[in-house]
Amino acid sequence: MYAVHPASVSAELAQFLDLGGYAWKPVASAADVTADAPSEGWTGAIIRLDGGSADGGGGTDAAWAVARALRENASATLGVLMLVRGNALDELTMRDELFDDFCLDPFHPRELEARLAHLAAASSGPSTEIITYESLRINLDTYEAVVDERPLDLTYMEYELLRFLASQPGRVFTREALLNQVWGYEYYGGARTVDVHVRRLRAKLGEENANLIQTVRSVGYRLGTYRWR
Repeated sequence: MYAVHPASVSAELAQFLDLGGYAWKPVASAADVTADAPSEGWTGAIIRLDGGSADGGGGTDAAWAVARALRENASATLGVLMLVRGNALDELTMRDELFDDFCLDPFHPRELEARLAHLAAASSGPSTEIITYESLRINLDTYEAVVDERPLDLTYMEYELLRFLASQPGRVFTREALLNQVWGYEYYGGARTVDVHVRRLRAKLGEENANLIQTVRSVGYRLGTYRWR
């Protein structure tokens, strides 16, 4: 749920949040950050900086107090977005630790949506992309591969060949296609290079897993078996 300050939310912002399917709750003061926090915690915050007497928000001091309370009491990954008018941009100076992004107010709905999506992605933390096929796991972030929980000691090109085949299990690739896709179009080695690397990969996978890489006679290689639909 998003914390939104000031409590007297503008009609435009309320409409944007409701139509966008955002769960939100108005926050009037720093004390409300803790008192009104949902059981699962705040997932984000939108704070308008021009909350003076016109909207009852208590001015920029109250807005920054809310931001500070969110930083102190909420999750460290919480994304805080400031809505600020062009003539108040100086308010952001020397306060980088209290917010993660800002959007000019009046806002364009598409820009605000994009900035909130960016904050949500950043708040979720880095994700690890892993290719899995049967007992084989390939970590695309760390360039590591394991089979039956046993780390494989692969050269860079062996890893790249295994990763490429595993990314499209069951699909058959000719030796020429593998040379182009894995080694690159500027590589002038012969098709035998592919055979040598496949043989090495099978040896490192071990006898019980060597058949993960299958030879398709007169065509090329594939990893695994294509599952017909």
